[in-house]
Amino acid sequence: MQNFINAYSWINIRFLLEGFWITIEVSVISIIISFILGTFLGIIRYANIKYLSAIVGFIIDIIRNLPLLLIIFFTYFGLPNIGIKPEIIPAAIMALSIFESAMVAEIVRSGINSIDCGQTEGALANGLTKWQALRIIVLPQAIKNMMPALVSQFISLVKDTSLATIIVLPELMYHAQIIYGQNTNYIIPMFVALAVLYFIVCYSLSLVARYLHKHIA
Repeated sequence: MQNFINAYSWINIRFLLEGFWITIEVSVISIIISFILGTFLGIIRYANIKYLSAIVGFIIDIIRNLPLLLIIFFTYFGLPNIGIKPEIIPAAIMALSIFESAMVAEIVRSGINSIDCGQTEGALANGLTKWQALRIIVLPQAIKNMMPALVSQFISLVKDTSLATIIVLPELMYHAQIIYGQNTNYIIPMFVALAVLYFIVCYSLSLVARYLHKHIA
């Protein structure tokens, strides 16, 4: 018990919260970028645009089958070899956004495909263009179907930020490692703190998703 009391001193808690803030910042920015880019790529793949859809699909398949850790390594250690030198936080955001965009693109494509083709045919019969039908009729319905998968993917993104400790991203996991690295008696207290903080973020995301799903329904 004394180890827990000592581990949760104000200095350690404040240090953990500093890392927690970086985790939130990186996660939120990556979620926004990956949702926008993934939606765009998913629509392109669904639309069967000559050559472009095939190329986008090929790139997405490559990214989806690569380990996220490899993408993080490439953005931070590989890009400088071609003249691009991102800082640690931008490199982590870039890697997470690229990886999650590929995942979101497949979710979006599947979500759109889940809508009965009669919806599009009816919209076209009423004078809408194909893109108007997609934007006004199909996509709003597809978003409802996509919601559970999207939230699950974004929860995974939050947890995947811990992989960026490999490039010394000063996020929650990295700060916890520094604390228990100074005193090994703090290992279990830090793991408990990590579990609580990650749970708060991930469960909050699931609650927001439930609210949005109910509202959309």
